[in-house]
Amino acid sequence: MELGLVGLGKMGGNMRERIRRAGHTVIGYDRNRDLADVHSLKELVDGLQGPRVVWVMVPAGAATQSTIDELAELLSPGDVVVDGGNSRWTDDEKHAEELKAKGIGFVDCGVSGGVWGLENGYALMYGGDAEDVAKVQPIFDALKPEGDFGSVHAGKVGAGHFAKMVHNGIEYAMMQAYAEGWELLEKVDSVTDVREVFRSWQEGTVIRSWLLDLAVNALDEDEHLDGLRGFAADSGEGRWTVEAAIDNAVPLPAITASLFARFASRQEDSPQMKMIAALRNQFGGHAVETKK
Repeated sequence: MELGLVGLGKMGGNMRERIRRAGHTVIGYDRNRDLADVHSLKELVDGLQGPRVVWVMVPAGAATQSTIDELAELLSPGDVVVDGGNSRWTDDEKHAEELKAKGIGFVDCGVSGGVWGLENGYALMYGGDAEDVAKVQPIFDALKPEGDFGSVHAGKVGAGHFAKMVHNGIEYAMMQAYAEGWELLEKVDSVTDVREVFRSWQEGTVIRSWLLDLAVNALDEDEHLDGLRGFAADSGEGRWTVEAAIDNAVPLPAITASLFARFASRQEDSPQMKMIAALRNQFGGHAVETKK
């Protein structure tokens, strides 16, 4: 099938390549002309046959809103817009209503896979009406990992991004646990090879995981993470998870504590946050702050 893809950064560019490898046609637009196949949203829409599907991969908030606003004026009834960025689920409900007024469908899709998704596939959580999801399904099938799992129609509009938000909240807590364990091991004199302790956990233990594998990768690159500053940003989804927990009276002590630990990292050079920063860089290519 044909797909218009808006936003060709670290995630979007690799997604374009994976979709093309599956035999689909992708017309990509990005403000960086060196990355783009076309140089305007109008040119992108004009290059697609109806019913059109346009996937948006731009930063949440104003950038997503302006892109959807422009697409609403260019697309036709029966077309579908997919928001695959990290938008808040409440924005999805707003976008769906705005597009519905023009007869345009809307699907929200949480995407996980980071810089590894091109080869390994992307975990996909999407929300929307079954009719709209069906129009996008060949693209979901191209992006997902091999096998029976890795994608889910999570529910109605907003469900995809809500599921991805909770996924990221869990990710916060898991990274924090590895980071705290790493700092404690580094602190004591009796443990002389922390990196190899972490490596030994990769097989046969109940805490083995891809995050653990990435932690070992980071330690292989910089055994004591001496080159990193103990600062870790938050993308916003951890905050939204905690806010949703408050709204629904659901206790999230581990996820909440991991979010506040990131805030603490901005006040001092935290050893734990060196590991958090290293893990974020490993799985998502997020920027790190190095020591000067």
